Amino acid sequence: MSDRPFFADRPGAVLGDDGIAHFGDPVREQRRLERGEAIAPRDDRAVIEVSGPDRLSWLDSITSQFVANLQPGDSTELLVLDPHGRVEHVAAVFEDGASVWLIADAGDAAGLAKWLTMMRFRSQVTVAVRDDLAVLGFFEHGSAERLVAQVAHRPHATERVPDGMPLVWADPWRSVTAGGWQYAATASHPGADYAWVEAIVERAALPQLAGAELAGLLAVEALRVAAWRPRWAREIDDRAIPHEYDWLRTAVHLNKGCYRGQETVAKVHNLGHPPRRLTLLHLDGSDSVLPEPGALVVDATGEGEPSEVGHVTTIVRHHELGPVALAVLARRVPADATLEIRFGESRVAAAQEVIVPADAGATAEVPRLTRLSRRPVRQEPAAPDPAV
Repeated sequence: MSDRPFFADRPGAVLGDDGIAHFGDPVREQRRLERGEAIAPRDDRAVIEVSGPDRLSWLDSITSQFVANLQPGDSTELLVLDPHGRVEHVAAVFEDGASVWLIADAGDAAGLAKWLTMMRFRSQVTVAVRDDLAVLGFFEHGSAERLVAQVAHRPHATERVPDGMPLVWADPWRSVTAGGWQYAATASHPGADYAWVEAIVERAALPQLAGAELAGLLAVEALRVAAWRPRWAREIDDRAIPHEYDWLRTAVHLNKGCYRGQETVAKVHNLGHPPRRLTLLHLDGSDSVLPEPGALVVDATGEGEPSEVGHVTTIVRHHELGPVALAVLARRVPADATLEIRFGESRVAAAQEVIVPADAGATAEVPRLTRLSRRPVRQEPAAPDPAV
């Protein structure tokens, strides 16, 4: 990080690579965050403002989500894909009637803003990274929401939005959005209770929250993993396609117009299967040392030599589930395989909770053609009966 986080001087604050990891008690912070009683400073997130009269139609033409008809106060998320359908950028989206506000992982923000700027051509849009703004995360309907509402940023007063509008993005992960598709085969998706929101505030207003109950990024990540929620900074690599993470739930509209990467999205969803799949791993908690992201996952089923089948993306200690991880595995790995995570000389047993099933995709009902080898044998006409 280039700047010291504002709340870094709070007693008990422990800095991590992306921001404040915790404020002295990560488990307690998880519980208070989940109850809507704590605010999480998102120093690992950044804000991009897209303004101009063409902003919605332009974004709609170059990203995976249908955003052309967003109304003031609408929230969604989008992906930027490469020509082969691989995920390059991810952003939360909030429309306030005068600008589209994008919230991206801090490591992705500069690259996303640069790409958007290069794609303007003749469109009437302006792209700006807003370093003067900060992001705060919390769960809805609690004391944290009421506290943040007092300092939330209200940038515009227009005919469309007379009093301005607080910039508060509601994560759509709790349900399948219009035009989306869920691969997870479960009647009770853990994301249904994931009422996560992120507010954009002026950095100059942060001192007003000096006495607020705070939670660190370890708590944020633990609750995200429990909801099966993928993230650019953790799960995405240079091979990632949205199907592998069940991201068609909220970030892809399957019936919108053409955009870069759409052919791969349609082919895999309708005719094929994603080559890899996201899964939740429940880890043996007897070892106090947990693997690091990137640790190898191997299939130790049977007596043969264990084979590498994937890698861990995020590892957390959840206040109820214990040590759990998100991992990306090869599609062929059976749901009941005996898995191990290997790092250095250590071995940690892991049990799968399937998120994206192996048969995900191939949703089109394509009629089967009769094989040539199965054509009926042509019958020669019978010889005439001489008695007739």
